[in-house]
Order: sequence, then C-alpha cells, then structure tokens
Amino acid sequence: MYSKKVVFWSACSGMLLFGITLIVLGSIAPGLKEKLLLDEIESGTLFSILPFGILVGSLIFGPVADKYGYKIIMIVSCLMLSSGFEGIAFTRSHGFLKAFIFLTGISGGVINGATNALVSDISDNDKIANISLLGVFFGIGALGMPMVLGMLGEKVSFEQIVASVGIISFAVAILFALIRLPLPKVTGKIEAQKIISFLRDEVLLLIAFFLFFQSSFEGLMNNWTTSYLLDHVGVSRGPALYGLSLFVAGMVIMRLITGTILRNIPVRRILIASLVFVFLGLASIKSGISSVVALTGFMLTGAGLAVGFPIMLGFVGDRYASISGTAFSFVLTIALVGNMTMNYIMGIISEKAGIGHLMTVTIAEMFVMTLLGTLILTKLKNK
Repeated sequence: MYSKKVVFWSACSGMLLFGITLIVLGSIAPGLKEKLLLDEIESGTLFSILPFGILVGSLIFGPVADKYGYKIIMIVSCLMLSSGFEGIAFTRSHGFLKAFIFLTGISGGVINGATNALVSDISDNDKIANISLLGVFFGIGALGMPMVLGMLGEKVSFEQIVASVGIISFAVAILFALIRLPLPKVTGKIEAQKIISFLRDEVLLLIAFFLFFQSSFEGLMNNWTTSYLLDHVGVSRGPALYGLSLFVAGMVIMRLITGTILRNIPVRRILIASLVFVFLGLASIKSGISSVVALTGFMLTGAGLAVGFPIMLGFVGDRYASISGTAFSFVLTIALVGNMTMNYIMGIISEKAGIGHLMTVTIAEMFVMTLLGTLILTKLKNK
C-alpha cells in the first residue's frame, strides 16, 4: 500500500544528503581549521572519523531495516544527520566537533545503505537501472556542495550553509514520516545461520570483494586526483581541481544514461563497456600527452566506475530479497573496509615512492575487478 514513485524519489532525497555528507568535511576543512585553530594532525584526525562512522552505519542498518522496516531507521538517521550538521556548523569545541562528525558519519552510512536496499526492494526487473538513477543524486550532492560553497562563500559563512543542509535533513526526516514505506520483511528474529551463510556463498563473496576494490578505486580517485595532477602531471592548481569534478561528473552522467537509455541493455555488455572505459581513462591519464588528455581520462574513469555499485547491488538484491538489508550491510561493510585500507596503503606508497604510483595501484585494481567481474557473471550465468 505504497507508491513506488513516491518512495523512489524520497530515497533519492536521502542519497542526495549522503553525497553532501561525504564531501562536506573536505569542503569546509579550511574554515574549520581557521575557526578552531586546528593543526594538520588534528585535521587529519577529523578526516579519519567520518569514514569510520560511515562504516559503523553501514554495518548496523541492514538487520534493523529488515526487522523494523525502513520508516523508523530513515526518520532517525535523517534527524541524527540534521543534528550532526548543526553541530559541525556551530560548535567551538574540538571534542564536540569529533562527536558531531562521527554522528554524521553513522547517519550517512545508514542512509546510503538503506536507500540502496529500499530502491532494490521496490524494483522488480529494473533494480540496476533504478539503483543507477539513485546514484545520480549522490553525485549531485557531492558536486553541489563545493559549488554552493564556492558561489556563496564570499556572501554567506560556511556555518550558515552547513546549518541550511541540517534544516534540509530535518525536512527529509519529516518527508519519510509522512509517506508509506514497505513493511518489515522479517517478522521474527533474523537467524544467525542466514548471516553465516553469506560466508559460504561464493557469488556473494565475489561481489563483496569486487565492491572492496570498486570502493577503494573510487576513494583513491576522490582523495588523490588533485595531488596527482599537481605533483606528477604538472597541472596548475585551478585545472587540477577540475580533475576531481570531471571524475564525479563522468560518474553522474553514466549513471543517468544507465538508468534511462540503457535500461534494457544486458548487464554483461554494460559491465564490459564500463571496464573498457576505465582502461581508456587510466591510459589517457598515464600517457602524459597533455593536461587536457589527463583531465579527459579522469572523466572516462568516472564513467567506467559508475555502474559497479548499481550492478553488484542489483545482483545482491535479487539473490537475497528476503533479507536484502542485511545482505547489503554485509557487502557495503566490506566495500568500505577496502576504501579505508587502500587509501592507507596509497598514503604509504605515495610517501615512499611518489604519487605517480597512483596509476600503478589503480591499474592493478582494474585487472582484479575485471577478473572478479568475469567470475561473477560466469557463475550467475551457469546458475
């Protein structure tokens, strides 16, 4: 007794908030450092708190959503996110700032996982296309926040902008309180045996580790693109900042195309094409022909990586429809562990051998993802 369209667009509003959540700290870091007199070590600590919070949120949302439904968890997480944004905007305490960032991370992790699982549950034969469209709103949030800060930064303080996002989060909580959502899928206890069975499911484990490398690949591009262009390619700071924007833009455009024009194209063809895009993108970046070619390469790479999560989460939703939230928690947690692990390793590599090895690491990840993707498609086809 719910409207799929209303639920879908409500989920998109939640994903928009997650896109903002993931990018907001980096966008306002200079302002926070100046306001609270933070040194580099303190700033680095703040950056490590957010992904840890997202990891915790990703771990807990699934069983809660399966047992109690999406309404409660979406309302509570949006209210927590609102409190987190307001706290980040106005606190002047280092300790409270860390607590509010952690609260924001947990809320964002819950919203990311729950909206993906929710869209999977309400979709019949078009899970991948709908999850792709959902991902467009992540990109809008991630691109929109820096743009708003850039356009309004001289007229409005960053505190006011972040506080406004907190108000929007509160409004989204009200939206979820007013609409009808799917009922809980699990009426009794979630059997531990079902969760343990994840570890015996070859296909699910392959999907989880595909997303391990997918998430870490995205994280490497998000966190190291600007440094690579500045220190290795020799691009000036202005154009270097466009590299990350083009990467995200390529991802947004490709997800929009996948969710509309390519809805009826076989998944195998889309996945193969995406890996080709990644290869062409990395080859363009590594070629060193010119900064224009390198920037184009970042856009191609973003386009190639765009379909990884929608396709794999679509497979998970089909495979575990009765406990989709818990299954999504499992694979998303492994994905986030990959993101955090590979970014840490890249930091060591960059310090010891130079930022130029960003391409070495990402090319290696591309080949691993190609192998895992081939195995997944083969096993699903055989079944």
